[in-house]
Amino acid sequence: MRTQRRAAALLAAASAATAGLFLGGCADGSSDAKSLPEKSVETTVSRTPNTHHAEAMDAYRAMWGDLAAAAQTSDAKNPRLEAHASGEALELLRYMMTQDRKKDVVTKGQLRLDPVAGKRDATTVVIRDCADATDWLHYANDGKREDDVPGGHHRVDATVRRQHGVWTVERLYIDRVGTC
Repeated sequence: MRTQRRAAALLAAASAATAGLFLGGCADGSSDAKSLPEKSVETTVSRTPNTHHAEAMDAYRAMWGDLAAAAQTSDAKNPRLEAHASGEALELLRYMMTQDRKKDVVTKGQLRLDPVAGKRDATTVVIRDCADATDWLHYANDGKREDDVPGGHHRVDATVRRQHGVWTVERLYIDRVGTC
């Protein structure tokens, strides 16, 4: 029963992520593919006052950087995915890349993050973010935009846990466009 609930939750999160975050487009309707900037994930300065948990915020940002690298080729087996993600979060990232590969799309552009640490203790930090995927869009293999759907802002909830001295994103939920 627990496995079924976990699978249902993972599928719901993956569906929201796939339908929202990766099916975005830009408002101007341009179909010219943009080259991926050297820095594809931009973050603001953390509003986390406790420097002990700065490593958790760094792991969260690094997870998105890892995903951005894998998304350039929609590679679910990219070893970077497991560098900063584990458990359900890693499953979700791999699922998203698998779905993109099936659709023959890659993701290019820039994702902007603005994470805020919420509940935290010595081994766990819960992060709330409003990921701006306005310019992080799907492109077909021919370099043209997948569709005209605009990108947007997505509420993201993440649980980052420290195990064996390493912080990884363990749980990840990406809500649909327009949720923050």
